[in-house]
Amino acid sequence: MNHPTLLSRACGLGLALSAFSAAAALADPCTAVPDKGPVPAALRPESVFRGPVAYIGDGDSLCVATGPSPSQWVEVRLADFYAPELHAPGGREAKRTLDQITAGQRLTCLAQHRSYDRIVAICRIDGRSVGALMRAAGVAEGGRGRR
Repeated sequence: MNHPTLLSRACGLGLALSAFSAAAALADPCTAVPDKGPVPAALRPESVFRGPVAYIGDGDSLCVATGPSPSQWVEVRLADFYAPELHAPGGREAKRTLDQITAGQRLTCLAQHRSYDRIVAICRIDGRSVGALMRAAGVAEGGRGRR
């Protein structure tokens, strides 16, 4: 094998590893709800869970840290707000606003049901729903789940 071919393959492998690392970095770190299998008892419908926000996924999903480890971080899909998708107009602004509203805050969430590896929940800050706070901040709704 000649030197240019070896260099070409090494560069290709490097690009593939970079793409894999970037994709892994974009994946949410919240793993309290398994992809398959039962939902933990503490997260079943009508359960209340609390904690600070550990991660913002987009304008209507975030992770609530019920403990220090990502295995205790609950990915939540807000039940009362449908943000535009990140790639759609207003999507990035919705994510920024959700981050600003929830930064440093402790949320109290009421679980509604499971959706994939997330819990759909109504979350509140000092008694006010995060969905209502998003609307009050002027964020337009427009996601796929829009009512």
